Amino acid sequence: MSRLGLGTEVVDPGVLERTARQFGREGIVLPTFAELADPTTIPPAVNEGLAGVDADAADAANLFRVHWHNGAGRSTLPVPDHVVLPTSLTGVEAPIVVLFGDRFPMIGSHKVLAAYGCLAPRLVTGAFDPATQRAVWPSTGNYCRGGVAISRIMGCRGVAVLPEGMSRERFDWLERWVADPGDVIRTPGTESNVKEIYDRCAELEREPDVVVFNQFSEFGNHLVHELVTGRALGLVVDHLREGRPGLRVHAFVSATGSAGTIAAGDHLKAREGARIVAVEALECPTLTENGFGEHNIQGIGDKHVPLIHNVMNTDVVVAISDRATDQLNVVFNTPVGRRYLAERRGVADDVLAALDSFGLSSICNVLAAIRIAHHDRLGPGDLLVTVATDGATMYTTERDKAEQRDFAGGLEETAAAEAYATHVLGGGEFRVTPLGEADRRRVFNLGYYTWVEQQGVTLDEFVARRSQDYWTGLRALVPAWDELIRAFNERSGARAS
Repeated sequence: MSRLGLGTEVVDPGVLERTARQFGREGIVLPTFAELADPTTIPPAVNEGLAGVDADAADAANLFRVHWHNGAGRSTLPVPDHVVLPTSLTGVEAPIVVLFGDRFPMIGSHKVLAAYGCLAPRLVTGAFDPATQRAVWPSTGNYCRGGVAISRIMGCRGVAVLPEGMSRERFDWLERWVADPGDVIRTPGTESNVKEIYDRCAELEREPDVVVFNQFSEFGNHLVHELVTGRALGLVVDHLREGRPGLRVHAFVSATGSAGTIAAGDHLKAREGARIVAVEALECPTLTENGFGEHNIQGIGDKHVPLIHNVMNTDVVVAISDRATDQLNVVFNTPVGRRYLAERRGVADDVLAALDSFGLSSICNVLAAIRIAHHDRLGPGDLLVTVATDGATMYTTERDKAEQRDFAGGLEETAAAEAYATHVLGGGEFRVTPLGEADRRRVFNLGYYTWVEQQGVTLDEFVARRSQDYWTGLRALVPAWDELIRAFNERSGARAS
């Protein structure tokens, strides 16, 4: 089970000792998961020292910024940064709160948290040797960037594996951060071509110095979001209730992707009784129709059910069209589109500014929340919670392509109004599918073909995930990892400042 990121025992004492000495020499201190969940527990001297560190630099101090409490200027906030989308933008009475993933350091996406959650347990158990091994990060973009950033801090080679059709901005970032141009591996296809990523990783894994950190099957990805992201959502909910007593959390809405982020829904469901809404692309309806196809909602995967997705705890699936996300990326992030929203819809300046933090999957999450508000006939006392994985700057070239293709090379106000009316007010193309018990079993069973038949997970490992006791039992790993992290920092002798 250590290959699924579930290990808590020391695998190789020699590797552990060498890694601790290396980190001691380089002054690398690992934050505990508890500290990332609650940054007020980070030693004050560490937080004070961050003021002089560029949040986007490959500096080990930035490990202590891998949490949801960064402000726009990367100062630490008591409540995670967020926006409540008003009716003027969404067309629904139910408030939709969105947490900003682009506040995370180095990569401007919360996927750096997932990368840390997968690598740290391997380091502190001696299961990965940064001095001799390469860390391979399969992804459709943000997770591999997070992995490369964390790898560089740890002094090891990080290898990004991602489809060649992803946004130009992803590759520009990677080319600046990898140790060697060959550490960026392009696989055929686009967002939904995950199998091709798996196949390339299987080839790489035959090399003795390679360790693959597969976010779709690494349970550190699930657990770090269940704890850290889940707590962040709860703090925002509590903050909103101060001004709106009686506000009820109706649902957490999240694109499935690797199924890391949606684990925060497990936390919010246990805390609030919230429903968990999984989001996928209409053009590739994996969960709803066991389907296939291609789409451009970059960051949400598809064609596979991740091993770390707690399917049996998921309540609804919403399918959103990439035509909607592509066109709204243009409307939300061009002067003509924003002028329309301000002058014709009355959207306030602070909400317009928040649109800078909405990448393609973020827009997808918001649209799915709007569809749930309509479907469930929600009112002003029903809160929908979601996240913006990354910001608009990751999709400038995608926006330009959509503007050329869909708006004859330039958006005009009439076209902005039509796109907004179609995809926000009218709904455009979408599907809302509540999951009953039989539906959950169908989706769960679909994962068998990927994980047991293709990826070598044992049947017992696969089937155990049907029970909610399995998922709640996993939570005991986090304090065990934190103890290992503390022991590792003591062993290294490094001190954060």
